Amino acid sequence: MIKPPITRYSKYLRPISAVTDLIVIAFFVILLFDDSNLNKGYFLLYQLTGWLIIALLTKFYDVYRFTKPIAIVSKITKQSLLFFLVVIAFFPISNSAIFKGNITILFFVLTTSFVTLFKFLLFYYLKKYRIHTGSNYRNVIIIGYTEEALRLKALFENKIEFGYRFLGYFSDKKDADAIMGKVTDIKKFVIENEVNEIYCSLKELSNEQLKGLIEFADENHKNIKFIPDSKEIFSKNLKIDYYDFFPVLSLKQTRLDEPIIKLLKRIFDIAFSLIVILGLLSWLVPLLAILIKLESKGPVFFKQGRPGINENEFNCYKFRSMKTNNDSEIETIKNDPRVTKLGRIMRKTSLDETPQFLNVLIGDMSVVGPRPHLWSQNKIYGNKIKKYMNRHYVKPGITGLAQVSGFRGSIEKDIDMINRIKLDVFYIENWSFLLDLKIIFQTVVNICKGEEKAF
Repeated sequence: MIKPPITRYSKYLRPISAVTDLIVIAFFVILLFDDSNLNKGYFLLYQLTGWLIIALLTKFYDVYRFTKPIAIVSKITKQSLLFFLVVIAFFPISNSAIFKGNITILFFVLTTSFVTLFKFLLFYYLKKYRIHTGSNYRNVIIIGYTEEALRLKALFENKIEFGYRFLGYFSDKKDADAIMGKVTDIKKFVIENEVNEIYCSLKELSNEQLKGLIEFADENHKNIKFIPDSKEIFSKNLKIDYYDFFPVLSLKQTRLDEPIIKLLKRIFDIAFSLIVILGLLSWLVPLLAILIKLESKGPVFFKQGRPGINENEFNCYKFRSMKTNNDSEIETIKNDPRVTKLGRIMRKTSLDETPQFLNVLIGDMSVVGPRPHLWSQNKIYGNKIKKYMNRHYVKPGITGLAQVSGFRGSIEKDIDMINRIKLDVFYIENWSFLLDLKIIFQTVVNICKGEEKAF
């Protein structure tokens, strides 16, 4: 079977849409608000921040290829009205700005009109683009040969603007020419044919089969969705979407999958890393560079390739805390002879990790996230521990929930890594900004107290 090339750009659409909206707001703020008593810089920052926070709360950018136009209109109306209230609220709290009703209403009308125009142009252009070019489609299969499965396949074929390419049915309970294979054949087929989404009829699968497929989808970054047997669905772990009038269930994504959350987390990372770089590293680097050079030969910084988001390799930076050696892929143990005297102090206080704020600034890491493991550890535990590879869904962090919970240092037994992965996965699935702040605070407390496993 010849597989046509897949052009995937969906992950860029929400950030592009958000940036376009922010440009529209900035343009009309600069154009319309020319009051000399108004500080445009503060006013603009206030507006842009307000827009993003409202968008986060209203899920304004949660627009998919199957979203109905009326739902988009509803989102725009809610977002615009709340934003208008936020704009008006600026003037009572400002000591100098003078409220001009006609200018503010004009600003509201223009920004709403242009945001609406761009949003619908993007929505409809992408539909036409998918139809004419076949780009940005998603390969899909259906498990089951039920009435609901047949209806869904017909919808994929009739609604070509949705951009789904149906590759076949899989079933253990039916025997028909349309069946591509058994449930046991799915994993191999999905990998070989670059299937993006798996649709399951709940009538067809046993609990064990369903559990195995969910784990397979997790490990291989595939979307798994469920075809309900009725509309009586009561599960907090599932969300329901409608493709036209066809109901489809999918496992809820984490908040870290949302583009607005990613943007806000990135803004925080940049701000926090700049504070550390300018306030700490600006004077710490020259001081430690001299001490490192005086104690042993070798570079000041240690650079090592580590698996990052989606297992893409990046160079992780540290202050060199060991004598130069060829065993960098062997993790450190207690009283490791490779560690220098200064290195022990840096490791005990985590100062050796501070150059990673440069990794954060350039976008390879986050301040908080799962710690980047060695490639050798990935090879050992990738297929050994369930959900191990889920930690690569997000950027690795300088500190993480596992580290502040006591699971740092060398891995002596499998249970050490299992506990670490459980906490990494918990962090990804239950992320909140408050949790990030709590982890940062606990990291500082642990450094001040001293950690037994910091060696």
